[in-house]
Amino acid sequence: MPEVKSKSEEVHSRIAELESELAKTKYNKRTQHHVGLVKAKIAQLKERQQRRSAGKGKTEGFTVKKSGDASVILVGFPSVGKSTLLNRITNAKSAVAQYAFTTLTCIPGTMYYEGAKIQILDVPGIIEGAASGRGRGKEVLSVTSSADLAILLVDIFTAGSVDKIKKEIYDSSIRLNQRPPDVTIKKTAHGGVSIGTTVQLTYLDKPTIVDMLKEFRIMNADIVIREDITPDQLIDVVEGNKKYMPGIVVVNKIDMASAEEIEGIKQDISPDIMISAEKNISVEELKLMIFSKLGLMRIYCKEIGKKADLEEPLIVFRGCTLGDMCRKLHKDFVSKFRFARLWGSSVKFGGQMIRRLDHTLKEGDIVELHIT
Repeated sequence: MPEVKSKSEEVHSRIAELESELAKTKYNKRTQHHVGLVKAKIAQLKERQQRRSAGKGKTEGFTVKKSGDASVILVGFPSVGKSTLLNRITNAKSAVAQYAFTTLTCIPGTMYYEGAKIQILDVPGIIEGAASGRGRGKEVLSVTSSADLAILLVDIFTAGSVDKIKKEIYDSSIRLNQRPPDVTIKKTAHGGVSIGTTVQLTYLDKPTIVDMLKEFRIMNADIVIREDITPDQLIDVVEGNKKYMPGIVVVNKIDMASAEEIEGIKQDISPDIMISAEKNISVEELKLMIFSKLGLMRIYCKEIGKKADLEEPLIVFRGCTLGDMCRKLHKDFVSKFRFARLWGSSVKFGGQMIRRLDHTLKEGDIVELHIT
């Protein structure tokens, strides 16, 4: 008697079949339509799989209270030196040992840099299949999705595994070093799918877009595409559940490698930085990279009738508006805002009065808030 598969097994098997088919298909103009449809089918099946998994009980991440001006998570396979790095750059005391899975929970520390308080999180090492739940992977990656930056940490012995880590992060709906595609999809009641483009599309054509949307049961919509997107990016826009965040690839333990080995790793994976947390090699450069990659900047508060406090800056993200600043200082400041006087590069002259909460601040601005 043939073995009867559960619905979950059937979905998993179908995904495997489609992924195998995709791997065997060489992408070109002739196969463009087929590839787009297969990717849409896989995305739909994975979404169904996730819904069914969620229905059986939600998998919670580690309980971590966000603190400071930004949060950074250390992601990597076991025994690459995450705990050692955490201890080196923060005030944390994470356990360190020469064997895998030393860290069994999420351990936070605070890195103080250029006036910023940056929360660094050390989580258990992930393994292959983490995004699908192996080795508490979903719990680890759920913490990753709430961070502002991810450090992908490998060592000189496991540098080749960085692509596997990137895949686990990608499969958990996190897009590193990407920005949301410039695409607008507005569902309509009738009229079919109308597509307007401001650029030439080289990865997709309009019939493929229409058929991919049908896989998501979108039959009527107005779409405006302002960049040359791929099938994966179109799927990301349709699903609308992706987290976009910066990432840094760090190779640790370079004190254990020869100059030739270090050069070989640079050629193979092009890391952002190579360090030794144990020997404190290039750790200060990493701190600067973290600060810069987070997109943090300093602005200074000034009380009415007093000099600006240039000793303790307010740390905000680039692109911060007066409204964002008010929300960071106090929850009631937005409703009580009257105007602000500004000194710095975001205004034409010193002491300029600004009444708009959407005014964008710049590095080094001095802000005098006037509230009711």
